[in-house]
Amino acid sequence: MELYSVLLADDEEQIRVGISKKINWEELGFTLIGEAENGAEALELCEQLRPDVLLTDIKMPFMDGLELCRNLKQSLPTAKLIVFSGFDDFEYARQAVSNGVFEYIMKPINATELKDVLTRLRKKLDSERLEKRDMEALRHQYEESLPVLRELFYTRLLDGHIPNDEINQRALRFDIDISKGKWTTVLVRVNAQKALSYDELVLLSIRSFIEQHFQLDVSSLRTLIYNDMVTLLVQTEHIYPLIQEMQRLCYLVSSYLGINICVGIGRIYTAENLKFSAKEAQNALDTQILTGDTQVLYIGDIEPKQTARLSFDEQDMQALENAIKFGTQNDVSLFIETLMNRVRETRFTLAQCHLFFLEIITALVRIARSVGEDVEENFCKNFTNFVSISDFNSLNDLGDWLCSHCTNLQELLGQKRSDSASKTISKAKDFISCHFTESDISVDTLCDYLHLSSAYFSTLFKRETGKSFIAYVTELRMEMAANMLTQTDEKTYLIAEKIGYTDPNYFSYVFKKHFGLTPSKYRAGKRN
Repeated sequence: MELYSVLLADDEEQIRVGISKKINWEELGFTLIGEAENGAEALELCEQLRPDVLLTDIKMPFMDGLELCRNLKQSLPTAKLIVFSGFDDFEYARQAVSNGVFEYIMKPINATELKDVLTRLRKKLDSERLEKRDMEALRHQYEESLPVLRELFYTRLLDGHIPNDEINQRALRFDIDISKGKWTTVLVRVNAQKALSYDELVLLSIRSFIEQHFQLDVSSLRTLIYNDMVTLLVQTEHIYPLIQEMQRLCYLVSSYLGINICVGIGRIYTAENLKFSAKEAQNALDTQILTGDTQVLYIGDIEPKQTARLSFDEQDMQALENAIKFGTQNDVSLFIETLMNRVRETRFTLAQCHLFFLEIITALVRIARSVGEDVEENFCKNFTNFVSISDFNSLNDLGDWLCSHCTNLQELLGQKRSDSASKTISKAKDFISCHFTESDISVDTLCDYLHLSSAYFSTLFKRETGKSFIAYVTELRMEMAANMLTQTDEKTYLIAEKIGYTDPNYFSYVFKKHFGLTPSKYRAGKRN
């Protein structure tokens, strides 16, 4: 029998021992995986162990049970919460229910009552899991959904196979309104389990699940199966709330369906340019090897920040940019060959060929400039000496020269993406060094400064430093506290304030957990 994991949080050891020993967990379908003596410790254990159920007291030091529930509602949305308290207060019960608490139990806790609650909870968990895994029900639901022609329209739109001037006309033919606002493409891929990636039932189940549980308030949401991936077309002006929503859905899909997914998100465009957003979302997924176990990847986080955006009206100039940024060397070669064939077919004069050549050179320079000055310096120096089309013996020689410089730019951009991660972490460390003594420093304030999503930054920071953001800040604070304890006669509560702790008791708790001694004993030991 599959057991559901339980975490118990209460500041009274006697109560924790009583509950853990009086309940036959396995008989009820559960297993007790951990205990916490305060709210802050419980939140940390929940993030590490990700239990199915949390039993928590309301009144605890450092973080009470209601605040703990509010935090877990976002970070662990699938967990079921059972709250108990010695305070017969309607307001506590009301707040508990508003935070999605499954049951509110009054102290002293009756073992029989707790068993009844756990029995009902087990039935609810079983029912939810069976419902989400019912592939046949999901297949039937899909067969009654959007017609095949709509799927084909969206697929051809993302592939760029519909001329821009025909998009609205074809959309209206299928009763689709896609002409208003701006859109982004979200690609959802089954991660690691290759056998599942091409299973239509699995893809349909993920699609249906996302449709049912997508909660972000957006103007419009369309879903389809595209290139063996679940694809979302989202009409919105705001990208970072979408990133957070997809992170939440990743956790839900993993918990309910037992499937690990990875999400790539492109930039926001008008409908006729959604093909570029789809390419960017695919490129974001392709960089997962650089970002470790990051589940949600936004192209704006991964690519180096651009100082200027390319905006060519000519379709060939836009295609050249995409071939260099998202394609392979073969893609570049094929596109350059297409340009050379156009010159051959149109029989341009030498002067016209030279202008066409200069337009291509200008496009390459602007692509280099769009991703940073160092790339521009390394790439554009190759054009220091003026190059004329008359310097080449044939169009084949010209095409080879262009291919060589395009692939060189591709390599520079690839290196730029790799270097971008280390530069971001260096900038983050500088910010932390300047602000770690401030009590309100957080991942969110740092990500606002870096203009990155918190999910992407947290994974990047852990990969580069080997520590979480909280652990890194705590270590800096503890080093400063230890130095002040040994070098000054400052009171402990003053030292706590100076390193960013508003609660001296919580500072002492963290200090002892870090060094194994209270601040006063640490000071005494260093001075003896």
